[in-house]
Amino acid sequence: MVSRIACVGGGPGGLFFAALIKQADPSVEVTVFERNRAEDTFGFGVVFSDATLAAIHAADPVLRTGLAEHGRHWDDIEVRLKGQRLHCGGNGMAAITRKTLLQLLHRRAEEVGVELRFSTEIPADPAELADYDLIVAADGANSRFRDRFADVLVPEAEVATAKFIWFGTSYLFDGLTFVHEQGPHGTFAVHGYPISDEVSTFIVETDEESWRRAGLDEFDTAQPPGPSDEKSKQYLEKLFAEQIDGHELLVNNSRWGNFRTRRTRRWHSGYVVLLGDAAHTAHFSVGSGTKMALEDAIALADSLIAHPDDLPTALEAYEAARQPSVAKIQGSARPSLSWWEHFGRYHDAFEPTRFAFHFISRSIGKERIARRDPAFVARVEDDWRAGHEGLAPLDTPLTVGGRSFAGRRLRAQEIEGLRKAGGCRWLTAPDAEAGLAEVYGRLADEVPAELVAVHGGTPLTRSLVAEQARLVHGVPALIVEDGMDDDRAETLLLSGRADLVGSTNLEAGA
Repeated sequence: MVSRIACVGGGPGGLFFAALIKQADPSVEVTVFERNRAEDTFGFGVVFSDATLAAIHAADPVLRTGLAEHGRHWDDIEVRLKGQRLHCGGNGMAAITRKTLLQLLHRRAEEVGVELRFSTEIPADPAELADYDLIVAADGANSRFRDRFADVLVPEAEVATAKFIWFGTSYLFDGLTFVHEQGPHGTFAVHGYPISDEVSTFIVETDEESWRRAGLDEFDTAQPPGPSDEKSKQYLEKLFAEQIDGHELLVNNSRWGNFRTRRTRRWHSGYVVLLGDAAHTAHFSVGSGTKMALEDAIALADSLIAHPDDLPTALEAYEAARQPSVAKIQGSARPSLSWWEHFGRYHDAFEPTRFAFHFISRSIGKERIARRDPAFVARVEDDWRAGHEGLAPLDTPLTVGGRSFAGRRLRAQEIEGLRKAGGCRWLTAPDAEAGLAEVYGRLADEVPAELVAVHGGTPLTRSLVAEQARLVHGVPALIVEDGMDDDRAETLLLSGRADLVGSTNLEAGA
């Protein structure tokens, strides 16, 4: 019987879990240990999509109430590029300041009888909490408990190549806004969204080469949390001055970093269980970090309630309930993160409408986007037709070298004909992004004059190899994959990821 629970970490996930389990069983003693003070918080805001909030609202109305009373809501995504502003609707989202959310969760936890101990550092040693039946390690992406039990939990991390830094600003965006600016040292981009009536979140990303050319690599990120990078603040205020009407950027432990996608094979060891960022992370461009932590909290509380006398079974049930959905979110986040690693290339290659569609379609297809905002997709299709004699994407002919195609989607026999006729460079995309460098090298060693055909691998690696051919070497690209439907085919063409598409059951091979 679990009668005493220690929750190490007072972020949203840990606080939400503590309140839920205490509400469900008031006899359980629940203590939250947080190393920072109650008034401390790093970061600016958290964002949720409307579609993800139902289960969280059903578990406890604290977030719904907080968003209604203190948050901001919007429907459109705005993309700003080269003097144009494009909008895509149907993307309902809401945001709230992190500090306000934590205050609401503090209050809720105390109302139901949770003990909150601030300014209390807990070593990653279960012996320090031997009087507790369960230790919930909600101690964030740099979890010491996860590292302590690494031999059982088997954590891994993928480090993104793009650099990012988190600010706030007194400029109020209307909703989720993506701003792209070509500066003297390279391309920089912003994710901005309002989190209150006074402040917006302002996250900046760029590639490492641009970051170094701008001289923004001088701040010592090894020093303890607290000081912010003032040189980067001033540089970015100047670069984005017109986009934010000269408003200042606000700092809060603002310093450059590389995003780490964390996965953990197992989420518990003995009576220690991971929750939230301690177990998993997904890139902030999909806005799921806090949401996943709150859903972890619900699942863990539900599993403990369902198995009150069997802690091992409860923790196994928690893992079984959450790992598949977390893996799905991380799978969706990977193409989004990859987009941000290459956005400078897209900025240079595409006009605003295609750029916006390329961005919004990084994780979803044309049909799904059209259900959200048919007018936006109609504009994308009209742009295509305007440049192709009024023809739809799949019906548009293409001449490559001395070879002509009646449309952009090739039948299996046409693909086999290409293979036999020669003049087309066939490349097998890798199964993981780690293998891309080798494929890129082979492509660079022998750049074909006419066409590159890409097959194998994953949807993401196929697209990246095709874009390497199209955007770096200037060679048209054919993407071949099994089971390609019209939605997928049109998405690849309209977004500029491919010039031709096709489906067949080719044997693997270079």
